[in-house]
Amino acid sequence: MFSNSAFKIFEESINTYHIKDDINQSFKNPYPKSDINHLLYKKNWIDTVQWHYEDIIRDPKIDPAKALELKRKIDASNQDRTDLVEYIDSYFLNKYHTVQSLPNARINTESPAWAIDRLSILALKIYHMQEEATRSDASEQHIKKCDQKLKVLLEQKEDLSTAIDQLLTDIEQGRILMKTYKQMKMYNDEELNPVLRGQK
Repeated sequence: MFSNSAFKIFEESINTYHIKDDINQSFKNPYPKSDINHLLYKKNWIDTVQWHYEDIIRDPKIDPAKALELKRKIDASNQDRTDLVEYIDSYFLNKYHTVQSLPNARINTESPAWAIDRLSILALKIYHMQEEATRSDASEQHIKKCDQKLKVLLEQKEDLSTAIDQLLTDIEQGRILMKTYKQMKMYNDEELNPVLRGQK
């Protein structure tokens, strides 16, 4: 199933990142550009680096100048993340472009790629909650609480994976329309953000 394959790619990306565990490390994609796994791996790598950006920026003692620099990186990362989601949706749009939709075909609340985006984030939550649930320096209460949260996350993974695979099957069989929408983000656009426009 697609969701299982995608989750394995996400785990590979996360594990590779944590070998060095450095937000400034170089990125190398092990998959060819023609492969959907190339997009999935890159998508999760962006999510993984941003996860650690978000940890660092919450340091109450962070230097304000460094925090602003990091905020700019987070903004850029969010834009990259959105772009990757749209590329993944383009893959599915191309894959299913010959499908004849049924007369009563439905529209889903989100596209396949945005559901896959949530699975990528969930992979990161599971990885880091697993870390917390096995910390040797943590209290028994902390371990127990994190273990309970981990069980919930693993259940969410199963449910979301099932939902993604069902969505793709429904699209393939014409029961759900394969439609994509651009996110139309406005705050990074010099023509649409009045603050940026005012600086021109």
